Amino acid sequence: MKCDFLAIGAHPDDVELGCGGTIIKLISEGKTISVIDLTEGELGTRGTAETRAEEAVAAAKILGISSRENLKLKDGFLNNSEEYQLKIVEKIRKYRPEIVLANAIDDRHPDHAKAAKLVSDACFLSGLKKIETFENGQLQEVWRPKHIFHYIQWKNVVPEFVIDISGFMEQKIEACLAYKTQFYNPESNEPITPIATKDFLESLTYRAQDLGRLSGVEYAEGFTTEKLIALKNFDGIICD
Repeated sequence: MKCDFLAIGAHPDDVELGCGGTIIKLISEGKTISVIDLTEGELGTRGTAETRAEEAVAAAKILGISSRENLKLKDGFLNNSEEYQLKIVEKIRKYRPEIVLANAIDDRHPDHAKAAKLVSDACFLSGLKKIETFENGQLQEVWRPKHIFHYIQWKNVVPEFVIDISGFMEQKIEACLAYKTQFYNPESNEPITPIATKDFLESLTYRAQDLGRLSGVEYAEGFTTEKLIALKNFDGIICD
């Protein structure tokens, strides 16, 4: 079940918030994208694991992704263990992505940076032949993605490149708001959290606008990269 991109998030809603616009744009260009949520977000103040699962399904339809899985790792206690690494290796070898999109390398929620390192290490290990993993009783072939790009989340990490998501911002917001229990709703009786405020909801737009302003487009999402990117030519670079 090969895909072009595999987007991985520590929690359901991470990929929507961090790279939802990029995912929607890539799909519009004919790319295939699958999503893996590492945890169910069961420690979240608002909602439950069950409501998050329902919301993730709704968000997936809006994004238009090929598939979505949840590894049900322990929310709040992600660690770079052999057990967790191998679970991710199995999925990398299953989907065989050219590029992996992963959590921010530094962020407010400790699971995000932990997931970034966990996924990065799993991508490397997935290319080692002597690590054997199985799917439906069959030995999986080794696979190592060409690139790992980390989307930006709560903190204003300086991006190393941005993707122009102009024309896709409205759909990104719609995908984020599929998580009805998590974000701003003046009618909700749930406790207020940092991501359930009106300011946070508005920040999704103005942060994308600011990255767009700096790069000469209307809206953009930023990424960091683990290795130097080589360009074949200058085609595709947007000049203001």
